Amino acid sequence: MMQLANFLEHHSAPAVLLGPDGEQVPLPLPAYEALKQVVAAMERGASISLEPIDRQLTTQQAAALLGISRNTLVRLLDEHELPFERLGESRHRRLRLHDVLAYRDRKREERRSRLDEMTRQANDDGLYDADASTYAEALRRARSQ
Repeated sequence: MMQLANFLEHHSAPAVLLGPDGEQVPLPLPAYEALKQVVAAMERGASISLEPIDRQLTTQQAAALLGISRNTLVRLLDEHELPFERLGESRHRRLRLHDVLAYRDRKREERRSRLDEMTRQANDDGLYDADASTYAEALRRARSQ
């Protein structure tokens, strides 16, 4: 695996696939880029999954992907936070993988922005340089407002 990872890291142009009979087929750039990402993840020991981006997920699968309960996901669907489709006349709902991933990325960015803002505000208020008693006093004042 390490040899393949090194090869892909040092070559930016797509390679060719070599069949057991010696036949060579050029590897399309999108497949080459995907292979680079898969090998890099495997090299780090990360788990990987390749799925078609338009794959449909059950509510349980979508909830698991987002790390939330199915009930929480259903509430998000009812609040129109995520698009979904119904299977015919049934109550069963399906979500598209790309919609779930977009929601996850959007929520991550929102959390990151809120944390950045909280950190900036704490820094502006001098709380990073404050000792514990000053912090406790600032917290008491903030809660009383």
